[in-house]
Amino acid sequence: MSVYDYVVVGGGSAGCVVAGELASDPAVRVLLLEMGPAAEDHPETLLADGYKDAFANDAVLRERFTVPQPEAGRQRVFSGTGSVLGGSGAVNAMVYTRGAKEDFAEWPEGWRWDDVQDDFRAVEAALRPNRRAPTRWTEACIEAAVAEGFRRRPDLNDGDMANAIGYEWMNYEGEQRRNSYVAFVKEPARPNLTVVPKARVHRVTFQGRRADGVRYETGGELLTARARREVVLAAGALETPKLLMLSGVGPGEHLHHFHIPVVADRAEVGQGLHDHPNVPVFYKGAAEVDCGYPQVYSFYRTNVGSDLPKGQSDTCYVFWPAPSALQQMVKRVGPTKLPAGLYGPNSKRVIRGAVDLAFRVGALRRFTSQMFGIIVILGKPKSRGALRLASSNAAEQAEIDPGYYTHPEDLETMVMGVKKARRLAQAQPLAPFAPKELMPGRRVESDAAIERFVRTNTITTYHFAGSCRMGSDDAAVVDTELRVRGVEGLRVADASVIAWTPVSALNAPSMLIGYRAARLLRASQL
Repeated sequence: MSVYDYVVVGGGSAGCVVAGELASDPAVRVLLLEMGPAAEDHPETLLADGYKDAFANDAVLRERFTVPQPEAGRQRVFSGTGSVLGGSGAVNAMVYTRGAKEDFAEWPEGWRWDDVQDDFRAVEAALRPNRRAPTRWTEACIEAAVAEGFRRRPDLNDGDMANAIGYEWMNYEGEQRRNSYVAFVKEPARPNLTVVPKARVHRVTFQGRRADGVRYETGGELLTARARREVVLAAGALETPKLLMLSGVGPGEHLHHFHIPVVADRAEVGQGLHDHPNVPVFYKGAAEVDCGYPQVYSFYRTNVGSDLPKGQSDTCYVFWPAPSALQQMVKRVGPTKLPAGLYGPNSKRVIRGAVDLAFRVGALRRFTSQMFGIIVILGKPKSRGALRLASSNAAEQAEIDPGYYTHPEDLETMVMGVKKARRLAQAQPLAPFAPKELMPGRRVESDAAIERFVRTNTITTYHFAGSCRMGSDDAAVVDTELRVRGVEGLRVADASVIAWTPVSALNAPSMLIGYRAARLLRASQL
């Protein structure tokens, strides 16, 4: 048994910030446990151009599937997340977006837009995000969007994201990725921070109702780490609620079913899970797409009939250059479309080998060099699902149900979004590229046909949130200082606390939550 002041579970986007910031005080000892390997064992996770290879690497992306989604073609949607030091921030496309002012109006008091700006700036001082240089294709995309009613914005991080388009801030510097692991754990000298990769946490331990440590497995050993002050769960929206329930904090009846002693009966643990679903609209142009990263993002109020607040964009449109990562995307996503009984190591190996072989053909490479997509992302989903235990075994994934399209407005917005993407592609500024639609194709014209296309081609944007809701009401899983209600000495610091996801990506808000968690923990000791 080892003893620390703080034990942080999860070395992802939020967890690395929590651990690094707490360890900035040399008087405290901090333990950071990460289920995945060290980033240095997979150097592509530390390179800016390595994002596409990291995304296709099973060793750093933990595989999970949702339960069949009745409103999304009964698909088992692939729901992998980064499992390596740096978490999903080590395998994503490095997008760094704070979100819209309207997004934070939905957060509890003390977490609104004006409340969090200093914290965002502190995170960014360490990250030093940058933007990519314009290209002929990216400028054509932006001008096409302007022609279709978007506003070109010089800074997508100023909170004004109503019908906005521009160049996205990204977590890189030179040839290197700069995620929270690099900026808060790897670079600073923190001799008082102990980092243990390949550590699977089984449960939080309690003395009465006070969390006093964790049981975790590494190298075939089951160990205990004690926390003198607090335990922080930052394992993400698909793992943190699972760990809470395995530890006896969750819906009592559900825990009894798995013979887990109840420490605190908290009905909302695991409830409220949601995600940004997306569908791609693909084109083949007559000129090369001269861009190596998805750097042009746009946000739009697509469904004007929605009751969302005025000025709130509800959809994100990403102009995606196929030459940047189509080969790796097909290697990752292709096998996941197999029926459950056919998906496995052998089928993945065969499909991925065939993809690599196909991309050796010059004709396919030339074809791909002129391809691009407009990815339609539902930014403000109203659908909600839940996460529940499948067993009491920490190694087994939970039952994941994001409830895609269970609220009818979400599907309505996505159909409108596909139509809007088509108009963007046909706008005059993109005429020099003469885009011809590949997917869904011109046979998919009616609303009913587009709806079928959306249902059967939906994939995740890997933006899971809401499964440990933060709020000022007694039913919320955590309070506004991220303390788990019903117990002591335990906090949650990741996207699971976000009750309604921002219209944009969650990497920046997750780091914000991690930074604020560290600040709140320090303040509690004064």
